[in-house]
Amino acid sequence: MNKGVFIFSAPSGSGKTTILKPILEKMKERFSFSISATTRQPREGEKDEVDYYFITPEKMREHIAQGDFLEWEEVYPGKYYGTFKSELDRIWNQGKYVIFDIDVKGGVNIKNILKDKACSIFIMPPSIEELERRLRNRNTESEETLKERLLRAEMEISLSENFDYVVCNDCLDTAISKVEKIISKQIETWNA
Repeated sequence: MNKGVFIFSAPSGSGKTTILKPILEKMKERFSFSISATTRQPREGEKDEVDYYFITPEKMREHIAQGDFLEWEEVYPGKYYGTFKSELDRIWNQGKYVIFDIDVKGGVNIKNILKDKACSIFIMPPSIEELERRLRNRNTESEETLKERLLRAEMEISLSENFDYVVCNDCLDTAISKVEKIISKQIETWNA
């Protein structure tokens, strides 16, 4: 049974989800996303229990108190994200590797908890200026939240040294290729 996990973290807007989607399409029989819980509102097209478990802050605090999370973080004031422990078992029981698409602090926490069972990959934006451009193009941020995200991005970039690999997303195809190679190499290592 596969007991490994791949952790993907990046500042918001760096493109980690865009990198992961084609990789998972190619290898979907071997991997499954861990679905995170969040207290934020769904974005257009997101589905409950598919993209996230969308829960209230009160419910989140109940789960935290009950010890249901492998890790959790208040990423922005009143905006919680967390990983249910049950997600690991759900995916491992399917015989698949777990993929975490998770905030940077959560990624560092999971790596510290799971150690050699985890391969952590940080997706680096080409620059803060490019990151700001990408976030603005989403048209989902107010000026206030954009400033919060950019400030947080600087802090998150400083944590990149805590990851096993750092992949710069300055060219999408190159970044995807690098991530695929890292995944293949790690699976070989776990299976050796």
